Formats: sequence, structure tokens, C-alpha cells
Amino acid sequence: MKAYLHPAQSAHNPAHFMANGTRLPNPEVPARIDILRAGAEAAGCVFEAPQDHGQGPIAAIHSAEYLTFLRHIYPRWQRIEGAGPEVIPNIHPANRTDSYPKSAIGQAGFHQADTACPIGPDTWQSAYWSAQTALSAAQAVATGTRAAYALCRPPGHHAFADLAGGFCFLNNAAIAAQALRARGLRPAILDIDVHHGNGTQGIFYYRADVLTVSLHADPARFYPFFWGHAQERGAGVGLGANLNLPLPRGTDDTGFRAALAIALTRIAGFGADVIVVALGLDAHEDDPFEGLHVTTPGFRAIAADIAALGLPLVLVQEGGYVSDALGTNLTSFLTGISEGLA
Repeated sequence: MKAYLHPAQSAHNPAHFMANGTRLPNPEVPARIDILRAGAEAAGCVFEAPQDHGQGPIAAIHSAEYLTFLRHIYPRWQRIEGAGPEVIPNIHPANRTDSYPKSAIGQAGFHQADTACPIGPDTWQSAYWSAQTALSAAQAVATGTRAAYALCRPPGHHAFADLAGGFCFLNNAAIAAQALRARGLRPAILDIDVHHGNGTQGIFYYRADVLTVSLHADPARFYPFFWGHAQERGAGVGLGANLNLPLPRGTDDTGFRAALAIALTRIAGFGADVIVVALGLDAHEDDPFEGLHVTTPGFRAIAADIAALGLPLVLVQEGGYVSDALGTNLTSFLTGISEGLA
């Protein structure tokens, strides 16, 4: 299977994030790349560097205002007297229609949804190449490859069009799906991360040309809390083009695959001709976030279910954090894809 990764994706190295009022070590660390790469290679993946497709395909999803912020906020932040080593917001607008400030502090609050997306000196370059990685996988699939894996790091599915959040800055899956639309394809995004893909949902919520489907731990008491509920179906012309399948905490392989069957039926009904899989491995029973209880063999079965639909697959890495099982979970999933497409 073709796979893509750029060395610049390792440069982003956030030290902390805030959770429950506590400053904690950030789990979205460069070491994830080494573990995931080894897991992908064990499944037969051959990595190559992504092409630079430029900023245009990124700007097709994200606002110019937001991309300017991401590129320049770190050096601006360093000019603030007493500023911390990372850009972390401390104030937010009440809504997205409030005035847009000139100050770095105010813009950080406008463009960063939470305290789990700190921006450091290398964040922009890592996020940029993470998006190029997804675009290269999408291009491979659009030109005849049956499945391609994008080792995207930092991840992307919590990023809205003009808002970072949850370790995410550029929405790699959305960027890949939009690039496929530009080639005349009809993509569905299938998000199997333990957390709801709220940014992806927000980007396409008023559109009918991209189906968004997410299986995730019930957000009633789990991040991202405000999005991911079953009643969220899209709006305007996009009504019915968004499907959320929230799962009870601790859902195992059987429950997950039952929900996945519903998701795949909806994708078939949408008439998708390609699937962008937002591949979170944090649904595993030993993942630090402890949301669901999918097993390592379960990922292989989940992958086989997806492959059985017979559609080309762009596999975009999302979550999955450092644990003894992280690499083997990816090996299991990619093996299931390869076997299902054989």
C-alpha cells in the first residue's frame, strides 16, 4: 500500500495542554510518528514524501484570515511581554460574529477553540506538510490506487474552517475530500476516531456534496461535548448529509461494528465513489483517553468491513496515542484493508 509522510511533521512538539484545570503533558507528541510508521511498514506500507500541492487546496477549506493567523501568530506572540513559550488562548468571543481583534491575544482566542491546540515555532510547517500528506494520498487514489495511507501528524478532524482545537490545526480529511470533489468525485468521510470529528462536520454541515459520518464515544460527557449528537443531521441543502453515531462509553468490537454497518449503509445510499477514512486508533481499549473498548483484532475486522464496500480508500491518520498497542493497532487495521481489497 502507498503511504505518505514528510519529515517536517515531526517538528511540532507541544509541551502541554490544559484539561480539567490542570496543565498536563501533551499526548500529541512526535514519537507517535515513529510508532505509527513502524506499524504501517509492518503491514506492508512503503512510504514516500508527499508532493507540495501548494496552499490552494488548503485554502479551499480554511479561510485566508485563519491561514494568515497560523503562519504568523508565533513570532507575534513572542513580542508580548511575559508571554509563555506556546500560543494558548485565555479569552474567547461569545460567538463567531463578534468583532475580529487586531491583538495577538484576541486573535488567539478567536482562532483556537480550546487549550489543547498550543502553537509553537514549528506548528505551521508541520500542519502544512500534514495536509500535503493527505493531499498526496488523495491524488494517488484519484489516479487509480485502491487505497493509500496518509500518516498525518498533527491530526485534523477537530479543526473548523477558521478554528483550531483538540490538537488539530488543518483539517486533513476535509482538505482531502475537497480535493477529490475538485476532481469530480463524490466522497464520503467516515470518521472512526474515539472523538467526534466536530471540525469536519462544521465544514460540510451546509453542503450536500460530501457526506460526513462519525462513530465516536457519546459526547454528552466526552470531548468535544457540544457536537456529535445524533440529532445533528446537517442543515439547509446539507440536511441529511451528516450522520452521527454516538456510542456508549466502553462499547466493544461487536457494538462498534454494528454501528459501522449503519454507517456503511448510509455511505452506499449516498452514492459515494470514494471514502476518506478519518482513522483514529484511540477507540482502542488501552488508549489513554479510555473512551471505547475496541480490541487490536477488532481493528482488522473493522477495516475488512470498510473494504468490503468495494470503494477506493484514502486513509487519513487522526488520533491514537502512545501506548504499547498503538503500532500493532495500525498494523491490524491496514492488514484488514489490504486483505479486504485483495
